[in-house]
Amino acid sequence: MTKNLLVELGLEELPAYVVTPSEKQLGEKMAAFLDDNRLSYESIQTFSTPRRLAVRVIGLADQQTDLTEDFKGPSKKIALDADGNFSKAAQGFVRGKGLTVDDIEFREVKGEEYVYVTKHEAGKPAKEVLAGLPEVLASMTFPVSMHWANNTFEYIRPVHTLIVLLGDEALDLDFLDIQSGRVSRGHRFLGHEVEIANADSYEEDLRTVYVIADSKERENMIREQIKAIEAEQGVQVQIEEGLLNEVLNLVEYPTAFMGSFDTKYLDVPEEVLVTSMETHQRYFVVRDLDGQLKPNFISVRNGNAEHLENVVRGNEKVLVARLEDGEFFWREDQKLKIEDLVAKLAHVTFHEKIGSLSEHMARAGVIAASLAEQAGLTAEETAAVARAAEIYKFDLLTGMVGEFDELQGIMGEKYALLAGEDAAVATAIREHYLPDSADGALPETKVGAILALADKLDTLLSFFSVGLIPSGSNDPYALRRATQGIVRILDAFGWHIPMDELIDSLY
Repeated sequence: MTKNLLVELGLEELPAYVVTPSEKQLGEKMAAFLDDNRLSYESIQTFSTPRRLAVRVIGLADQQTDLTEDFKGPSKKIALDADGNFSKAAQGFVRGKGLTVDDIEFREVKGEEYVYVTKHEAGKPAKEVLAGLPEVLASMTFPVSMHWANNTFEYIRPVHTLIVLLGDEALDLDFLDIQSGRVSRGHRFLGHEVEIANADSYEEDLRTVYVIADSKERENMIREQIKAIEAEQGVQVQIEEGLLNEVLNLVEYPTAFMGSFDTKYLDVPEEVLVTSMETHQRYFVVRDLDGQLKPNFISVRNGNAEHLENVVRGNEKVLVARLEDGEFFWREDQKLKIEDLVAKLAHVTFHEKIGSLSEHMARAGVIAASLAEQAGLTAEETAAVARAAEIYKFDLLTGMVGEFDELQGIMGEKYALLAGEDAAVATAIREHYLPDSADGALPETKVGAILALADKLDTLLSFFSVGLIPSGSNDPYALRRATQGIVRILDAFGWHIPMDELIDSLY
């Protein structure tokens, strides 16, 4: 006979980036627990919202499978003394297995007899085994943890409720001073506490209190709601998958809506607008059918459609404040001179043990010149490399990058072009940050690739020279990523540059 098992842990709001990995981790740990305890099952389903992690085991057996194990002991000549009685070695062996010498038999292995015992262990009832579920919850690991009230234990967030239902029976367990029951919490504003009738009614019981427990269902709701807005408004919405995953882990009952902003802000570079909407406000970008940015955005409310017009106005007001900042910095930064900003980099610390950004750029410039020669760049490309190396960090001192640090390099390219710099130089300023992740995009131009190599090489050499070397999983300066970037760029451009010779020629 089988039953379905439901376990739900109710918590304070989890950070969005933790929700999906934690849901997956809970499912994996539950599977390992059941396998280790010989409790068979058909499948495992997982659920999550910002305020809960849950798992449902389908077709859980009502007791463990019986266990029969053979254990090999000492050889017969060690197991028996001179009088033919069992030695202390044999007695200790069987005692350690919870058996007696009466259970011993001898079996021949490769021409020699050894002690063997067979242990039979009857399976325990599932409810008895499930008493260990709190250990599963306690074993979960998180990138951050905290303790609360007068407790000494730590967890990702304070725990409020625990549900353990075997079929329709609520098991009595304890986890972090929380007694299990069948009561869950509904939506923070629209719902209330609700009793979960049984393991199978979980989703529907929560739906009555405005909670969609299945993260995939919430994702589909968001996608469908956005499609409906696209069809109604004649627009297309740029759904960035990372942003979608974050948004669905911020809401328990999603309702998408479209807001707008003044068209005057479209004069600000698109990257600024997109960063303001996606990164800072978690809004989806709206474009017309030709792909041009529109003065609109899509956001997702954690709630239903009632009084949605108030929510729209509030979100528009918040976004305008960000766009005002962007417009102001875009206008003011154009009054600055690149040479003045470069001069100020002498007073910006690259690292206290290494020196200033100016010194870093100067070293990178020397490396870039050598790389350009070895890579066979033309005179025009070499000149572009030299000029880019002189100025490529200047945008770090602009107001825009100070406010939107995600735009470093991107704004450098735009400001360089406005200042009359060569296009190759401007592009290199943007590309020197690439790749910015393990599988991120690479520089597309030779000038940008050389500058990226030089910047990363000096970073590596500088940090290693003062003993700041990655150890284990500790890599605070992302030196492994820089090294991987160097290898990927060299491979992509087919450059064969002996690094030992390069280093010897420079130092």
